[in-house]
Amino acid sequence: MPGAPNDSPEPASRSRPAALVAGMLVVWVVIGSPLSTLDHALLTFHMVQHLLLMTIAAPLILQGASPTVRRIGRSITHPVFCWLAGTAVVVAWHVPAAHALGMSAPSWHLVQHATFLAGGLPFWWPVVNPGSSSGKWDRSFAPVYLFLATLPCDALSAFLAFCGRVVYPSHHSGHPLFGLSPLQDQECAGALMWFWVTIAYLIPAVVITVRMLSPSSVRPTVRLQVDRRNSC
Repeated sequence: MPGAPNDSPEPASRSRPAALVAGMLVVWVVIGSPLSTLDHALLTFHMVQHLLLMTIAAPLILQGASPTVRRIGRSITHPVFCWLAGTAVVVAWHVPAAHALGMSAPSWHLVQHATFLAGGLPFWWPVVNPGSSSGKWDRSFAPVYLFLATLPCDALSAFLAFCGRVVYPSHHSGHPLFGLSPLQDQECAGALMWFWVTIAYLIPAVVITVRMLSPSSVRPTVRLQVDRRNSC
């Protein structure tokens, strides 16, 4: 589960290769493992794939990025663009016509996977690598950023769970697995998305908030204010 990065450079440099390998391993699980063959039968497994790419693989790959990549990305990325990129990918691919296109051929399915990963990378950038060229955005904005991101996901997952009809024709006539009808499968997928996104966004927000309120982060700010007063 993604969280706030460690402020100490040495632990961060030691954990960077492990994070990158772990992120690529998650990508392989989604694309090359037996899990990749189940999403045509169950929408729930299809949802698991995209949640893994966006909320697990993407932040791990970012945490494994080199300092040079982080400096370049910090200078060209803006939190508003990052938020819109991640949210647009989620909403666009859940439009029935786009979903049907992604399921129509292996090439389009691969494009769909790649798009979810590509959308997840900029989305998590302000959380994993705070700061931007504007100089006005820092880690303190991350909890609000993550909370706002849950809103479209909550609306989409609630629709899938409670609309009472099968939305995606590609999963309408599939053979039921694990005793789930197509509608039950869709409801399960919606509930999974609702729960998963809430936890995936809530945990980093809580961790970042706790770190901001901890004495170790507050004390330097107080000391700086005292020094300024004494110098006046």
